[in-house]
Amino acid sequence: MKLFLAVVRTIVGVLFIFSGLVKADDPLGLSYKMQEFFEVWNIHWLDHLTLAFSMLMIVFEIVAGVALLLGWRAKLFSWLLLLLIIFFTFLTGYAYLSGKVRECGCFGDCIPLTAGQSFAKDLALLVLILFLFAVRSRIKPVLLPAGSVAVLALATVLSFAFQWYVLVHLPVVDCLPYRVGNNIPEKMKAPPGSVPDSTVITMIYDKGGKKFEFDASHFPKDFDDSYHFVSRYDKLIRQGNAVPAIKDFVLITGGGTDTTQAVLETRGYKLFEFVKDPANIHTSREYAMLFATAKAKQIPYFFITGDYDAMLSRLVQYGDTANATVLKCDATAIKTAARADPVLYLLKGGNILGKWSSADYRKALPAIAELHN
Repeated sequence: MKLFLAVVRTIVGVLFIFSGLVKADDPLGLSYKMQEFFEVWNIHWLDHLTLAFSMLMIVFEIVAGVALLLGWRAKLFSWLLLLLIIFFTFLTGYAYLSGKVRECGCFGDCIPLTAGQSFAKDLALLVLILFLFAVRSRIKPVLLPAGSVAVLALATVLSFAFQWYVLVHLPVVDCLPYRVGNNIPEKMKAPPGSVPDSTVITMIYDKGGKKFEFDASHFPKDFDDSYHFVSRYDKLIRQGNAVPAIKDFVLITGGGTDTTQAVLETRGYKLFEFVKDPANIHTSREYAMLFATAKAKQIPYFFITGDYDAMLSRLVQYGDTANATVLKCDATAIKTAARADPVLYLLKGGNILGKWSSADYRKALPAIAELHN
């Protein structure tokens, strides 16, 4: 029993720490996943709190895992872990059974799990934690109380500090489809070997005030002029997995023209600056030098934003309208591409060569200064 308890403690503790660390590399990703659940449940008033919820949940996961390994306050943390895994199991179970959320973000974007895989994982963890809860009185501390408190305090501080760092400087391990080295047009295609959704055209007819649905292969034997056509739709028969890594990345000009392919297929270097809130564009020394270097080297500079008018007004304010192009893009696509605000991309054709948050624009300068278009 003692050996089995130690093994279960280690498995559960390490899993919680690992899960927390993976999500800590991209707390905004978990925040957006929370917003997805809130949208399904129609509780949008919590959207502005999701980042705080995300950071606190991540810290709690890590600290709870460390506390379990240390055996500190075992009775308290066995209760907390049980409540947490019940909550997680409810979320993943809801996502799996309802089909309204495709992925749960349990291990972030680095280890994508389907809703069904996440649910199975949480059910297994629930069984292990129920065992730990049942034998919680047998869990003995590894360190003296002062030592355990010091380790937990350090884990808490480092967890918050790491999340602050990636929020300012972008994820340390970039698992997003827009990571350096990827080709955007390629990532906009369905993965090789994927299976598209299987659908059948279904028609709705009215006969004597009753609605009848059938496809072209199953017309009623008594079909005649007494059936009156109402509508048709594509009925899903089998859900496929032909989902591209990059979705909804469409670049629209001020005149409403889709220029995505024209921009991405243009040879040579180009700079994309993804801007969520145009008010965050500032005139720092590094930014001015960056903009001037791009202009001197005749490297096209595109501001990509969800708020076209505000971005254009911002450029008019700074007198930069002649040196850059503003394009409109879906806000969700920008959230995925830019985990900070703003974020600068260096591309050649459709290939991503570099990306920097505004806090690291000084690092972008040497890379751009060396370019020869």
